[in-house]
Amino acid sequence: MAKKRHKPEEVVQKLRQVDVLVGQGMLRVDAVREIRMTGQTYYCWRKTYGGMGADQLKELKRFQN
Repeated sequence: MAKKRHKPEEVVQKLRQVDVLVGQGMLRVDAVREIRMTGQTYYCWRKTYGGMGADQLKELKRFQN
């Protein structure tokens, strides 16, 4: 079974979802589980894409191509 590759836009969206849930008072661990992601994946994505906005994401895509 092939693994799903998430697009950078999807990754940033999921990271923002976790931030919103944490802001509403949910524990980070529970927020990560809520969006069906492992903690390891969350922290890896946060390290790579954390704090990126739409403009920075477009720049990243431009450099990768």
